[in-house]
Amino acid sequence: MTIFRYFLFALLISVAIPTKGRSSNQPGSGVLSPTKQLEILSDFRDFLALPNVATSNEDMLVNAHWITSYIGKRGFTSQIVSAGGAPYVLAEKKTQGATKTIVIYAHFDGQPVAPENWASPPFEPILRTASIEEGGEPLPWPTAETMLDPNWRIFARSAGDDKAPVIALMAAIDSLEAAGKALSVNIKLILDGEEEAGSPSLDGILHAHAAWLKADLMLFCDGPMHQSRKRQLVFGVRGSMTLELTTYGPLRPLHSGHYGNWAPNPTDRLMKLLVSLKDDNGRITVPGYHDQIPPITETELQAVAALPDISTSLAHELALGATEGGGLRLEALMMEPAIVIKGFDGGGVGDKARNIIMPSATASLNLRLASGQTPAHVEKTLTTFFRNSGFHTTKDDPTPDLLRAHAKVLKTHWVTGGYGAFRSSLDSEPARKLTSILNELNGEKTLLMPTLGGSLPIYLFKQALPDMPIIILPIANHDNNQHGRNENLRLKNLWDAVEVYAAILAQYGRN
Repeated sequence: MTIFRYFLFALLISVAIPTKGRSSNQPGSGVLSPTKQLEILSDFRDFLALPNVATSNEDMLVNAHWITSYIGKRGFTSQIVSAGGAPYVLAEKKTQGATKTIVIYAHFDGQPVAPENWASPPFEPILRTASIEEGGEPLPWPTAETMLDPNWRIFARSAGDDKAPVIALMAAIDSLEAAGKALSVNIKLILDGEEEAGSPSLDGILHAHAAWLKADLMLFCDGPMHQSRKRQLVFGVRGSMTLELTTYGPLRPLHSGHYGNWAPNPTDRLMKLLVSLKDDNGRITVPGYHDQIPPITETELQAVAALPDISTSLAHELALGATEGGGLRLEALMMEPAIVIKGFDGGGVGDKARNIIMPSATASLNLRLASGQTPAHVEKTLTTFFRNSGFHTTKDDPTPDLLRAHAKVLKTHWVTGGYGAFRSSLDSEPARKLTSILNELNGEKTLLMPTLGGSLPIYLFKQALPDMPIIILPIANHDNNQHGRNENLRLKNLWDAVEVYAAILAQYGRN
């Protein structure tokens, strides 16, 4: 055990106890006392019980006020701000004698929910013994006598994405203060109330508060950990765009027997167009689409090669008989762009199926952009591809005359302007310092990931604060079902997050 590891263990043990079940590659599960664990978990339950669908500014304001009250008890001064959209929370805690400042980003909004698809109501947090897929059984809410199993999970919307950092960060501060150990840094928080809606007003927030946000390091506390469950730092994210495509057939629904083989079927046309975007390995084949993407560096290739290879175990976990990518690892494919069909409307199925040719068919696409790609370039290359595929493209609903004038018409609706990817160096001074802290805490090498597959609005921070280093620190279990039904957080991940945050806050500002 290293000196700092021993110190941190002693520090957290001061609010606690037994280390039953602790393993060398899974630190933190038994460091916090049952009393402290239950306090943290109860606070988390209260926070998760607040509805937080990103489209409801009223609900998000309730969440924002809860946060300011909660962090205010830890000495943070805060303000709720907006720029014409959902609320953001800006907060600060100064540390006497500290010469370095860390800004921490997290978001407290969540994706829409379909309660009928959940095993339990999404805003009534519940504990289960394991994931739903593993047959997790519901548990009564624990009492002071309960020994919490670190593999239990709490289920609720935003349990994994992304309310946990607020709770874990405050618990880390509590633990340090209980041990009489001073913070080594000043702390600033920017908590986003509309990330799941694309953070449409974040640009305005950043321009209004850019001077206040200046710091030595920004930690983006969002995203899932590596599938191996080992600690990691991440140095990039993909960009994101949303595109809806609509193809057209007859002006009104037609009987499929009377008009089949004569009236063009918009569903057929749209399916053929979508299939033409990629090859059998899932690689995008649109000419010019990859032109802006720089080569992957040797350092990034080495970082991917050093990661535990989870390809076989993950495919087994997900019951996949085959994967895309032509044999490349998932972590390498995350550095490539992706086009994913996330919804298709071309008629009904089951008891809603009818023997008709529909007037139109629509698909919703999620585009993940690789480093270097700009939304403008992506839109231009796709539009050119659609036109070269024989479609007349329009951004408006076509008139009957327009449909008569062109053999194939395609409406393109770019739902938002989208944003680009972000990638930073794995070998910067802040990266080396954070890696050293986590290595000492971990007892093993911290995983360094060139990029997450998902997206975060980091590009806006780089525009407003180009000189501020930004590193991503995920804490959620990889199988947390973020954005989907039965979202959850493994308790072990919550306890480990407390330990990680405490280590960084205690050490980063020291020489």
